Amino acid sequence: MKLKTLQEAFSLHKEPSLNHRYICADDIDPLLKKLPNIFEVSSIGQSVNSEDIFSIKLGKGSRKILFWSQMHGNESTTTKALFDLLNTLQADSDFAKTTLSNCQIVIVPILNPDGARKYTRLNANEVDLNRDAQNLSQPESVILRNLYDEFKPDFCFNLHGQRTIFGVGDANKPATVSFLSPAADENRTVTESRLKAMEVIVFLNNNLQQQIPGQVGIYDDSFNINCVGDTFQSLGTPTILFEAGHYDSDYARDITREYIYQSLMLAIDVISNGITSENVQEAYFKIPQNEKTFYDIIIRNVKKGEENVDVGILYQEVLIENKIQFHPKIEKIENLNGFFGHREVNVNGGVVLTHNGKPIYEGFENDFVLINDELFSLKL
Repeated sequence: MKLKTLQEAFSLHKEPSLNHRYICADDIDPLLKKLPNIFEVSSIGQSVNSEDIFSIKLGKGSRKILFWSQMHGNESTTTKALFDLLNTLQADSDFAKTTLSNCQIVIVPILNPDGARKYTRLNANEVDLNRDAQNLSQPESVILRNLYDEFKPDFCFNLHGQRTIFGVGDANKPATVSFLSPAADENRTVTESRLKAMEVIVFLNNNLQQQIPGQVGIYDDSFNINCVGDTFQSLGTPTILFEAGHYDSDYARDITREYIYQSLMLAIDVISNGITSENVQEAYFKIPQNEKTFYDIIIRNVKKGEENVDVGILYQEVLIENKIQFHPKIEKIENLNGFFGHREVNVNGGVVLTHNGKPIYEGFENDFVLINDELFSLKL
């Protein structure tokens, strides 16, 4: 599938009602009700707080693909992209016809509706569902596992979002999109299912490198059987982790949304049409790993006693009146060589104080600091 085709499809099918970072059941329920009859929408269970968890089933082909999003409630970019994809699959296009003919697709748009409503990573019992694959202690975990066992997918897509702290390798490049073919055992063996997942990722990376060169990473593949992806991979199902990350100034994740959409489209195209490639392992392991190398803001060369230090600031995502606000917080005051800021300012030995003229400290939260007695905004 050509890049131009993917870009035009996104422009045409982007769901206009879903924007910014806060997406919960109230946002997707009207969209589910509008889906045509070729989409089978079902409640497959309820969350801890008795919110319905929905699945969307479509297609009649032999290749089965399972997607789930917002396992972590505050990771909504992939959910937006899934509804862009659903709009695409309603269109009278060759892609839609081929996909519906060759594939059966099941989508769980929000697996953790309680976490989504409160904009938290965890569910209502404060459990990380992505560490509950073995214990199955939570209703949401049981729902996903039952769906997996019943549907018996040929591919699984575990769709997430990642913080702005992640960069690609040791370069000054944010990890805008990251992937992983999870390990299936402690030895990180490249099993048949891992290899199939790697093959898809290589296609996705090749597409993204045309647009965001150097901004695609892969996660560390240390094995953890409590993670859903590792569990499904160990059961022999090719499983692909998506992580929607940061693009320059895109705190709403609307630019990243398009790259996720393109990757979903291309992944389906590769699976639907049985497209293969050579030298898969070599190409996959050439993708640099994610590293925690970024702050949202770094103030460089701040005078502290007889030395200069750096000030690293991260935005705290706070839900206020159904909107996400970004509150700056000083995380580190030390030498931050080897780290990068999405925004940087060099004060060349200047003095930085709190907004009311006090010494700055780790944990300080405010929209402003004083740099050489002048008010400086930390706001987006």
